[in-house]
Amino acid sequence: MRYRGNDYSVPSAYGHPEVLVRGYVDQVVIACAADEIARHPRSYEREDFVFNPLHYLALLERKIGALDQAAPLAGWALPGEFATLRRLLESRMGKPGKREFVQVLRLLEVFRPHDVLAGIRAALERGVIGFDVVKHLVLCRIERRPPRLDLKVYPSLPQATVAITSPAAYLSLLAGGASL
Repeated sequence: MRYRGNDYSVPSAYGHPEVLVRGYVDQVVIACAADEIARHPRSYEREDFVFNPLHYLALLERKIGALDQAAPLAGWALPGEFATLRRLLESRMGKPGKREFVQVLRLLEVFRPHDVLAGIRAALERGVIGFDVVKHLVLCRIERRPPRLDLKVYPSLPQATVAITSPAAYLSLLAGGASL
């Protein structure tokens, strides 16, 4: 939305409806009907763009090819775990991995950033990544319940195989042998 020569972002769902823009000394508040839909620090520059990256995620989810060129995301300083998650998702799934990453970013629309980051960290620690996993871990953190991850439900995730070691292998270690 344009106010006093500057553009301020709104969620993509509100790109066309009529909105009310109120400018204050330090901020610009944008409302649609009775709902506040955006609040930005006011810019006194000329022809400035004031973005909230969260406002563009729904659009990027539909146009995933624009993820790397999206100007509103260019200066978005996210913790390193987000980049790690994206790299892992894209390496495992390709283009659908980009979409999953945007879905994880969209969790920031609903949940507090530190909860989403904790969910990503927990997923990376467990070696299971994906939107459903991160969302599950975030919800478990908020609801203070232990996570229950059944990996059979997530066929795209790598499965861990754990072999059973025989007691004889341990005895050979104690005897000085090195075969397991």
